[in-house]
Amino acid sequence: MKTQSTAHGQVIKNGKLVYSEITINATSDKVWKVFTDFASYPGWNPFVKSFKGQPAVGKQIEVLLHLPGGNPMTFKPVVLQYEAKKELRWIGKLFIPYLFDGEHAFVLRDNGDGTTTLMQYEHFRGILIPFMKKMLDVNTANGFRLMNEALKSRVEAL
Repeated sequence: MKTQSTAHGQVIKNGKLVYSEITINATSDKVWKVFTDFASYPGWNPFVKSFKGQPAVGKQIEVLLHLPGGNPMTFKPVVLQYEAKKELRWIGKLFIPYLFDGEHAFVLRDNGDGTTTLMQYEHFRGILIPFMKKMLDVNTANGFRLMNEALKSRVEAL
């Protein structure tokens, strides 16, 4: 995975990585338009059930995640990067820094052939990581996959 970013603020470079990608048969313009229609998330997105706030660098947003096999969780991360048609990245923490922090990214790559690759990943760090192996390796990875597949289906149906 190679991404380029001019992200501002704290960025996690080491720790645990959960990664998923999918190729969507549509241009990055079309994918971005559906991806950033946050008000429609409750109707189609099985992972990110709600997204509130302005995705601007340095701003706090509110995200309701529903991991498969788990209960919904509300996070209030800070946006690190927002570049139209390319990337949305945020960083969140559980209570206090370094307990369980996550830097979540959605990166679009225009493949130049009418398709777009969506890379969704999260770098985690903190002392709770060893105790959350199943949640990260199974539930979180499945949540990413389900969202990617739902976005692909929604975009390609348009």
